[in-house]
Amino acid sequence: MGLKIQEKRVVRVTEEFVRNYFERESSGHDWWHIFRVRNLALKIAELEGGDLFLIEVAALLHDLDDWKLNKGSEESKIKKWLTSIGVSKEKTTEIIHIVGQVSFKGAGVETRATSIEAQIVQDADRLDAIGAIGIARTFAYGGNRGRLIYHPDSKPEMHSSFEEYKKTTAPTINHFYEKLLLLKDRMNTETAKKLAEKRHSFMEVFLKQFFDEWESKS
Repeated sequence: MGLKIQEKRVVRVTEEFVRNYFERESSGHDWWHIFRVRNLALKIAELEGGDLFLIEVAALLHDLDDWKLNKGSEESKIKKWLTSIGVSKEKTTEIIHIVGQVSFKGAGVETRATSIEAQIVQDADRLDAIGAIGIARTFAYGGNRGRLIYHPDSKPEMHSSFEEYKKTTAPTINHFYEKLLLLKDRMNTETAKKLAEKRHSFMEVFLKQFFDEWESKS
């Protein structure tokens, strides 16, 4: 079932708002990341179901309150935006709840999504974190945060709390082992699980080549 006229207006103005907001973001969380996550979420929803309005708006807004981009800010930009365009309190609460379940919080931290909408948006965001684009985004983020590409003395850590995960300043290659290679087995939907297989395999090939070159084997 398609979106209602009012819902289409909310999607349209939200897309314009988010595109302008993230246009110059250089950490891999730019507008085109959000664009891909929205499209992936809608593709997954075609097969898995869920409320398309909630899925699309949550996907568009999923990085607006992200801790990585809002250090020290406690005010919900999502709530402020949705209220300003007349979205009901009920729908606003649902969207914020979905977004709140999207982020990865550490290898040892359970981040189970509780609704089909949250599962789909979480899957879409995680799919964009792996594969070729995921690799590119990971190094963009590392460069943006001034991190080394790799250091042989810095070993990956399986963070047991969100606070530990947030404090890490490890080299970018560590991030593959601390997060990216774990995501394939943490997908929620069958559709996302299938899409994740090829992307995961590509990362494994990349890492093998990286270490072969590091050790002057290739």
